[in-house]
Amino acid sequence: MTGMTSSERPLLNRRLAEFGTTIFAEMSALALRTGSINLGQGFPDTDGPEEVREAAVRALRAGHGNQYPPGPGVPELRTAIAAHQRRRYGLSYDPDAEVLVTAGATEAIAAALLALVEPGDEVIALEPYYDSYAASIAMAGGTRVPVTLRPDAGAFRLDLDELRASVTPRTRLLLVNTPHNPTGTVLTRAELTAVAELAVERDLLVVTDEVYEHLVYDEAEHVPLATLPGMRGRTVTIGSAGKTFSFTGWKVGWATGAPDLVAAVRSAKQFLTYVASGPFQYAVAEALRLPDSYFADFRSDMLAKRDLLAGGLERAGFKVFRPAGTYFITTDIRPLGESDGFAFCRALPERCGVVAIPNAVFYDHREQGAPFVRFAFCKQTGVLEEATSRLKTLAV
Repeated sequence: MTGMTSSERPLLNRRLAEFGTTIFAEMSALALRTGSINLGQGFPDTDGPEEVREAAVRALRAGHGNQYPPGPGVPELRTAIAAHQRRRYGLSYDPDAEVLVTAGATEAIAAALLALVEPGDEVIALEPYYDSYAASIAMAGGTRVPVTLRPDAGAFRLDLDELRASVTPRTRLLLVNTPHNPTGTVLTRAELTAVAELAVERDLLVVTDEVYEHLVYDEAEHVPLATLPGMRGRTVTIGSAGKTFSFTGWKVGWATGAPDLVAAVRSAKQFLTYVASGPFQYAVAEALRLPDSYFADFRSDMLAKRDLLAGGLERAGFKVFRPAGTYFITTDIRPLGESDGFAFCRALPERCGVVAIPNAVFYDHREQGAPFVRFAFCKQTGVLEEATSRLKTLAV
């Protein structure tokens, strides 16, 4: 008997039936098997600042965090997160009641949705969306309602009328992501103001994923939703050390919000990992206190890499949506005579030794994402140069 009980009931919870092995695992395995350059999964191929790594070593040696840290996170990190939010955005949070440390942003998302959503509640998410959103909504018993970002004038745009029309009496929560993965869109202050006004008008909760807050380019501006009128008390804001300091394996994220919201999220989180990443929490506390020059240099380095990869993709024949944020580039493969992103990405390693991700996996409406493919540029410059050289063969 394989995969079934005697009653023929599937072993996997039906809420999770649509979620098998992630595309990231599939494509990373394909990269290893073919010796390809992996521009699929969004992890850096070099570590972050040496002083931050040394802070983790000091914490380990001093015995800081080697045993269970406090459930909400070590006080040093909660204080540093609150100071970061105040210094950057003028948001004032009580480190003891309004800050929660999590096992990465992914746990923060899961805990927030498990805490705030009940069976039958609708959750509106911007499509395409990070793949854990759908699974977390499903585990909570909610119904996801996608609002699709559509290409317009070189970027992916939110249709505010469509967003408003998607709200029903069953809508409980808006799940917002800006800077947006995978499209690289950064929602403008005007767009976010409209989102805030809708949330206030319809008395909706908002979970906002802002893990790429320090990676905005050109004229884009990151505006935390919680700074807008009426949003401080209804918004759970999620951040991450992994994306900002390039230590993704440490799994240190956080959620900030009003005391009642954070208490609810903490109630769910304590039965997920309970606690995690003890010594790394002390290191991230130091990282958040790095001078402004670190964040500026990090952004400049990623901007140069964005332009390097974007130029190479354009020369290879892709239509490129040059991102205003994150470290991902979405491309349209139709100028190459292709239209099926899955087939294209599965064949790409053999064709030219590069791995990418089909954007369709981030859509409920798969046909909307079919011709789009995502590349990550959070890699060493030499790796990106080699990737662009290999991709040139597509243009022949």
